[in-house]
Amino acid sequence: MTPEQRNLMRQRENVRRQIITRDADAAVRDSGLQLNPQERARFESRYIQERRKVEQSLRQQVQTERQKEIPALIQQLRKEFQIDEPGKSPVTKPAASPKSGK
Repeated sequence: MTPEQRNLMRQRENVRRQIITRDADAAVRDSGLQLNPQERARFESRYIQERRKVEQSLRQQVQTERQKEIPALIQQLRKEFQIDEPGKSPVTKPAASPKSGK
């Protein structure tokens, strides 16, 4: 990995951490709880832990749905690009001419 790629990954990770920290702060505010610093740290830690679980679950759901949809997509593309005869290019729809009718 190049130094530029490593730097970009670090930047992305820092942004991700900032977003999670900001969201954790908002969760504390939205809870309406008056917490001392130690309790606040525990609250934020639990929030981050549970948020990871939620995000993992959502990623798994998306992956499952994607796997269900891919076979139909492949079938659709197979039909769209199917070659009727050997030596013939894939079947595609011709683009409409803006000067049609002349």
